[in-house]
Amino acid sequence: MTRPGTLLHVVVCAAAPAPDVGRLVVLAQEAGWTVQIVATPSALDFIDVAALERRTGRPVRSRYRRPDEPKPPRADAVVVAPATYNTVNKFARGIADTYALGVLAEAPGLGIPVVVLPFVNTALAGRAPFAEAVAGLRAEGVRVLLGPGEFEPHPPSAGPDRIEAFPWHLALAALPGR
Repeated sequence: MTRPGTLLHVVVCAAAPAPDVGRLVVLAQEAGWTVQIVATPSALDFIDVAALERRTGRPVRSRYRRPDEPKPPRADAVVVAPATYNTVNKFARGIADTYALGVLAEAPGLGIPVVVLPFVNTALAGRAPFAEAVAGLRAEGVRVLLGPGEFEPHPPSAGPDRIEAFPWHLALAALPGR
């Protein structure tokens, strides 16, 4: 069971709410978490890396470490927010072609709780590959916050109108022991 004061990896993907991931960082820190940002390569263009590093006191990680670099500490829990269609599908299929996906691919097998808070439109959410990925992740014990009372997909092209209401707080509330 996780508890405040432990290490939370926040995997941030290249979706419209990504520039506001600092909101999740603040909420997590207020709850007692030490936060490590793990960004997909595309998310680096969406986030303020320097501001997040100042806020967390830790470097934003987006690539695998070199053999001569120290191994980073393992997370006690992982939140993926905002999670894109691409990341959800790759995570479910065990694809680890980026550092962020490598963190996700390993976490369930290590017993690390993972919460996924997607940001997708109805056209993507309605696709069979996405529905299968969500079902597969849930079957492995990954908490995917998709549906009534959680994240509800928006119509195509309406994403920018939904950024302010993105439910960052739900990701922390969904962690075990909360």
